[in-house]
Amino acid sequence: MPYYRVVGEVPRKRHVQFRRPDGGLYAEELMGEEGFSSDSSLLYHRHLPTAILKAEAVTPEISTRLEPNLPLSPRHFRTQQLTSAGDLVSGRVLLAGNGDVRLSYATTDRPSELYRNSMGDECVYVQAGRARFESTYGVIEAGPGDYVVIPTGTIHRWVPDGPVNALVIAASGHIRPPKRYLSQHGQFLEHAPYCERDLRAPAEPLTVEGEEVPVLVRTRGGLTRLVYRNHPFDVVGWDGCLYPYAFNINDFEPVVKKTHAPPPVHQTFEGPGFVVCSFCPRPLDFHPESVPIPYNHHNVDSDEFMFYVGGDYSARQGSGIDVGSISLHPAGFTHGPQPGAVEAVIDAVAKGVTTTSEMAVMVDTFRPLDLGQGALSCEDPGYAWTWSR
Repeated sequence: MPYYRVVGEVPRKRHVQFRRPDGGLYAEELMGEEGFSSDSSLLYHRHLPTAILKAEAVTPEISTRLEPNLPLSPRHFRTQQLTSAGDLVSGRVLLAGNGDVRLSYATTDRPSELYRNSMGDECVYVQAGRARFESTYGVIEAGPGDYVVIPTGTIHRWVPDGPVNALVIAASGHIRPPKRYLSQHGQFLEHAPYCERDLRAPAEPLTVEGEEVPVLVRTRGGLTRLVYRNHPFDVVGWDGCLYPYAFNINDFEPVVKKTHAPPPVHQTFEGPGFVVCSFCPRPLDFHPESVPIPYNHHNVDSDEFMFYVGGDYSARQGSGIDVGSISLHPAGFTHGPQPGAVEAVIDAVAKGVTTTSEMAVMVDTFRPLDLGQGALSCEDPGYAWTWSR
């Protein structure tokens, strides 16, 4: 994270005695990245965060198997057809993934158990519904359009307020704002499409009492359920530059050019081997002879995974794409507007249309994406041929 925060009670200096009202010491926990060489936060617990009573291996209930995108083909997945028997953690349906990132979809209305992903950061995009994100750092109230970025190792749970649909981006490393948006000291620069004021983080500690509390932990070896002697939500204060936060897609400020701008202007986050972009309502290109629609393009080094979350995607009319759809355009395929879309948009501009209402979340990966059973179960088999109609 690019800036420092203090929440709750902390001593004046780090690593000095900090005592409870009964005279005992609070227990420090340093959450830090890259072996003490990057961002960190220091949390103060009422009880030892190291005290566990039991550990047991857990077998996932939903398939995590991936298979190659063969035969090579553009794909269309209809997430509206997916259902889940679990929560926002256990009910994730795997859509696609590689060694850098796994992309899943969850639809649920039930609270999750406590969870810690020790493989990498997560970015959860809330497509619909509202949920309370609870963690050792405190609470974030999340709603439609929110990206919730969760640092590696954060113990947390999701408590929905009714049905929730979400896209889960689980990285093998850290998810951060793009470096080009930040100064050398970590402040958002003036050309960045969002800034510190747009980020929401926990504002006060969350204290929950309890003993013998299970926490589901994900590592590269699989899933383990650890039973902690005391509830992990016993933090009285923390400070630092590493913490979960939310950013709403509606606060993204699109870049507008005279002619069509390429996807990097929509970049919102970067991760190891992938980027996340936000496509938001914006003025159309304003050159008098512009073609205000994406041109045919072939991303020779990346797969394009596009989740359509709102608005009207004029470039894809006639393809079957709708809100809730996901398209996957692999590196070996040239893609672009549907037949007739270019002429239709030029005609609409001539009649006075000046803005686009499209909203989408795109993940571009720099290694090929394999396909999960969730995606294959809701695929539109005719999508690849829609450019030939």
